[in-house]
Amino acid sequence: MSIISKLNKAFESRVRLGIMSLLIVNDWLDYKYLKEKLELTDGNLASHINALEKLEYIVVKKAFIGKKTNTSYQITTLGKQAFNEHLKALEQIINS
Repeated sequence: MSIISKLNKAFESRVRLGIMSLLIVNDWLDYKYLKEKLELTDGNLASHINALEKLEYIVVKKAFIGKKTNTSYQITTLGKQAFNEHLKALEQIINS
């Protein structure tokens, strides 16, 4: 097995890596926060969020704050496990 085979392809994108890094240390984060913090366009963020949601690494919650919709995201147990395994694989590469 090659040293890089344990890396998760879902996290090869720096955007997805950023999203997961923020979500793993926060309970819920809203769309606006992620967009501003990662300096992304709506389309770019939305496509990466959709990919992570399809993998069931994150869940989406839509709510209303006043008359405005608020979309927020949380990492799932599966997402935490996958991301932690990815980080461990990176550490193994760094330490080899």
